[in-house]
Amino acid sequence: MKVLVLTGAESTGKSWLAARLQQRFGGIAVGEYVRHFIDREQRDTSLDDIPAIARGQLAWEDAARRAAPPLLILDTHLLSNIIWSQTLFGSCPTWLEDELLARRYDQHLLLSPEGAEWHADGQRCQPDIAQRQAFHNACRSWLERHRQPFVEIAGDWANREEQANTQVRALLAS
Repeated sequence: MKVLVLTGAESTGKSWLAARLQQRFGGIAVGEYVRHFIDREQRDTSLDDIPAIARGQLAWEDAARRAAPPLLILDTHLLSNIIWSQTLFGSCPTWLEDELLARRYDQHLLLSPEGAEWHADGQRCQPDIAQRQAFHNACRSWLERHRQPFVEIAGDWANREEQANTQVRALLAS
């Protein structure tokens, strides 16, 4: 099983691209648990919600891992939970990073906010490109610091899809 993670700032095409990659290459795609949580709770999240959101994300990921598809596509993983928690609340439960580092991810596609128009959807909160770029930079810094395999994806939607397809083909061939 090859595990691919799409990560980066909001409104950069992660969910769209995850669906497109699953459509093209098969496998299982796992969505963002936090979206489910917010829809269910009908309120903004708080620091106290972060453990429940992280456990929900891990449960979805673990269920997909147990199915052992040739390709597992994660629309996000705990890195987003960590950075959002730090961004919104100035703190994050320390066990999230330990849990994230205990798992194997074969490739991360870090989607750039450059060239990706922000779309409001009732849950997103960073319309400012500088905020999204800071989030992107925090993701890149974490991936580099922890020597995680990643490639940055940028450009318009067609270019993003083409770059991602190239990466998935290489991943599946390795």
